[in-house]
Amino acid sequence: MFDSHGKFIDRMLLPEGASGFHPISYVSRLYMPPAPPAWRTRGKRCMDIALALVGLALGALPMFLAMAAIKLGSTGPVLFRQRRIGRDGKPFVLLKFRTMRHGSECGELRQTTRDDPRVTREGAWLRRTSLDELPQFINVLRGDMSVVGPRPHAPGTRAAGWLFEDVTPRYAERHRVKPGMTGLAQTRGWRGETDTEQKLLGRLASDLEYIETWSLGLDVKIVLRTIPLVLRMLNAY
Repeated sequence: MFDSHGKFIDRMLLPEGASGFHPISYVSRLYMPPAPPAWRTRGKRCMDIALALVGLALGALPMFLAMAAIKLGSTGPVLFRQRRIGRDGKPFVLLKFRTMRHGSECGELRQTTRDDPRVTREGAWLRRTSLDELPQFINVLRGDMSVVGPRPHAPGTRAAGWLFEDVTPRYAERHRVKPGMTGLAQTRGWRGETDTEQKLLGRLASDLEYIETWSLGLDVKIVLRTIPLVLRMLNAY
């Protein structure tokens, strides 16, 4: 639901026609949910470490090929490091394979768009296949991220000219948990550029639902749903 100025009030919907999912109206309650039992949080951390180790082992060859392609295709470092917002609003350095021309990431922060001229030829392939995200398994092992959680955003990112945190006061609630490599929002079709308030609010709805309904079983479901989405390369650019 939006007021006369187009600002969000309390209702958030999934994208219309999202494949395989039905739109929801999820109104998150304004309270801090009780902390989960220690065994559940330890279980999530153990699952994160196990999945990260498996991901790095299975991704060793693709990562080597990606590094070679980046080195041969353009000048600059193999890895792209960017400051992102983590749990409790604390910043951390997110790792990705570099997909843009070296130096084009400097200056004003701009999200990547479809057919973005800053993206290199090999970078476009890495983005379509999501191989550029593999170094984030290192972030998971470091404890900066979880495999499943709200996607981390860079400080100062905007949607329709508004800073994310100015679109709705509830935006900061997504920082109650560690950010993730994938999340409920991504499995529902909210992937790609966040260039409108509606897209941000749609993702936020799923992020808050994930936080308030989290379980290890939900994490497993999200991981299993993510695999075919990555293979189909939907909204990856």
